[in-house]
Formats: sequence, structure tokens, C-alpha cells
Amino acid sequence: MKFLNLMSAVCLRHAFAATLLALPALASADYRQHALADEFVNKMVEEHSFDRDWVEGILAEAEKKQSIIDAMERPAESVMTWGRYRKIFIQDSRIDQGVAFWKEHADTLARAEKEFGVPAEMIVGIIGVETRYGRNKGSYRVVDALATLGFDFPRRSKFFLGQLEQYLLMVREQDFDPLSFKGSYAGAMGYGQFIPSSYRAYAVDFDDDGQADIVTNVVDAIGSVANYFARHGWRNGEPVVAGAVLSESVDDSLFNAGLKPVKTIADLKKAGIGSDRKLAADAKATAMKLDGDDGDEYWVGLHNFYVITRYNHSAMYAMAAHQLSQMVAAKYHSEVASN
Repeated sequence: MKFLNLMSAVCLRHAFAATLLALPALASADYRQHALADEFVNKMVEEHSFDRDWVEGILAEAEKKQSIIDAMERPAESVMTWGRYRKIFIQDSRIDQGVAFWKEHADTLARAEKEFGVPAEMIVGIIGVETRYGRNKGSYRVVDALATLGFDFPRRSKFFLGQLEQYLLMVREQDFDPLSFKGSYAGAMGYGQFIPSSYRAYAVDFDDDGQADIVTNVVDAIGSVANYFARHGWRNGEPVVAGAVLSESVDDSLFNAGLKPVKTIADLKKAGIGSDRKLAADAKATAMKLDGDDGDEYWVGLHNFYVITRYNHSAMYAMAAHQLSQMVAAKYHSEVASN
């Protein structure tokens, strides 16, 4: 069912709500009965002018998924070494798929790079890491994921109830069916896996069809990823990382002290951490040690590396996305040149 002009189509809205409310209530799924439900519904009604029956109907349809809670308890970044994590994302098949994706959407990627100042390969790298270029956007209904984590995952309840709020606002703004969208176990959606608050803040209508659709519209998805990076301060033409060159004795506490670059390249050099490429002495950087398959790897992350971590707050994630982007770019440009 397409929810067009959601707040003005009163008859359609109430008919839908009445249908939902008439369904048999399942104790494990009917979130209308949850202790936090009244507060949530009242907020949507009083602060955002939603119809009460409509919101309660959505809660009645949302289903608790224990597998979502289980997945939240064991995110990949917390249990994997960098060596294992890298193998998930840096594969010949994913690189080849990235090249094919780039060729298919070359004009859109070029336009996004020009308008937002974000390299095409970075956009391709993110979409490749997130969903294998749209092949794996997630199998959970977004409403189920957000309700499960908002109502039945106390440690992050406030955050995910906030995301459920943002989701209902999003579907109203974009005229989407709130029960149709599928995504990750954390409620992230589309080619670039935006959570609802990011969707509302950064998704763009890049093909000018009147709707910012990053779930089924690859043009909007490409523009939205580029916009996300631009809004988080991507500096076009600047490096992302450099290999670290260590002196014989380096204080181990200097590594993995935080994702945000605080020390300058000059500061790190004085402490015995150089780099394998020429970098501005006053550039901010962070030193990293990652446990690779062949032993510890030492890296220097720069401003643009930090920008990638705004997408996912993990050094391993940012490194995987960056390395994938570089490998796809190398193969893409080689194939284009040979043709």
C-alpha cells in the first residue's frame, strides 16, 4: 500500500489503522501494550501531529525479533581481528562487482564527485562495503528492527526509539509505506545503509523525481553517500592514510588512542612515528596499530580517514572501505584505459 499524502488522506489513514487494530494481538509482537508505548505515541501525536490510531496501528504490526537483539550483542568489529575483518570486504569478487557498478553508473558518479567534491571511488567503496553494491540491503523490516531495539533492548532503548520516531517522520515526508522497507538488524536502509536520522539529514533527491529514495533508486543513493561525506567535512584531494614508519622505541600508548586526529604529523614524528609518504607537518593525524594476518600493521590516519569513521565509528571499517575503494579504482581505471 502506498501512503500518499499521509496526513491529509484521512479516510485512507483511518481505514488502515482500523484494519491493523482489528488484527489478533500477539503478546510478543503487539507493541501497543509495551510500558513505553504510551509515551512514544503521545510524542508522535503531540510533537509531530500524527494520528494516534495510525501510530498505534504501526506498533501493532511491528514484531519483536530476538535475532536482532542477538546480533546487537555481537557486532563484527568487536570480535574480529583486522586480518579476518579485511577478508570479508577485500575480495576479488567484490572488487570486480565494484568495477562493474562504476561502469554502469559512471555518469552519476562523475556528477556526484563534481557536485560534492567526494571521489567516485570513495562512494563506490562505501556502497561496496555496506551492501555489495545493493545486493545485500538487509532482510529485516525496518519497523521491526527499530521497535525491537527501542522497546526490548534497554541498553540502547532511547537511541532506537529516537530512530523509530525519525523513521515515521521520514516515511511521511517521502510518502513511503512504513511497513514495506527492509534493512539491517539495526534499522539501516538502502545501498548506503542510512539509519533514519541520517536518511532525513543527508539523503538527497539526486535525480529530481521529487523523492529521496536511497533504497530502490541507485542515483539517489550515490548522491546521498557523496552528500554525507561532504557534510562531514571531506577534503577533496587530501590523503586518507599513510603507512607508519617507526623508530626502534615507540610508546605503545600512542596507538589507537582515538579515531579523531589530535596530534600533528610533527608531534608523531618527534615521538618516533614517521610516515611512508610526505605529509604536511601541521596536518592532524592519529596513529593506529591493527592486527593483520602477517602481524601488526602500523598506520597514520588523517582527516579524511576520520571522516570515513563518521559513517561507522570503527578504524577497521574505515580502513576496509578505503582499501576497497583504492583497489576498485585501480582496476577500473586500468580497464577503461585499455579500452
